[in-house]
Amino acid sequence: MSTMTPEQIMTQAEKLCLQRGVRLTTQRAEVLRLMAAQHGSISAYDLLDRLRATEPQAKPPTVYRALDFLLEQGFIHRVESNNSYVVCHHFEAPAHTSVMLVCDRCAAVTEKQAQGVEKIIGDLAGEAGFALRHSVIEAHGLCVSCAEVASCTHPENCDHDHEADGKKRGKKG
Repeated sequence: MSTMTPEQIMTQAEKLCLQRGVRLTTQRAEVLRLMAAQHGSISAYDLLDRLRATEPQAKPPTVYRALDFLLEQGFIHRVESNNSYVVCHHFEAPAHTSVMLVCDRCAAVTEKQAQGVEKIIGDLAGEAGFALRHSVIEAHGLCVSCAEVASCTHPENCDHDHEADGKKRGKKG
């Protein structure tokens, strides 16, 4: 997976919206920009708090309508298990199957493409007569940083933040 910069994400989204004949309104673009600047996932209400810095009148429906549009266009994914959203770095393949690797300690989310799994899921859907539109797989564990903290045997003599154990700091970034 190649990770796009926030600027590349915005440019690609604008280009795709023009090609598709859909409007990337100012509010939709701002929500995507805020998400692109975010490392990891973010909840709708955290997005609303950030959006209010530039649009003080913004209300929850504003954010949810923007999120619905961004989901429909394949620009973001919803992380069901922690009720948050993350930017998709695979705009060029909107129908891909993603694996969301969710850290249970810090809530960081890493997206990977599930190559090989897509065919299996498609075959299973076909056998069931199911019209598959979208699939996301979520896997939980510890990211590299949190795994290092978890395996630390000398918490009194290290530089790790052991106080963060169990906190979900990744949503706010």
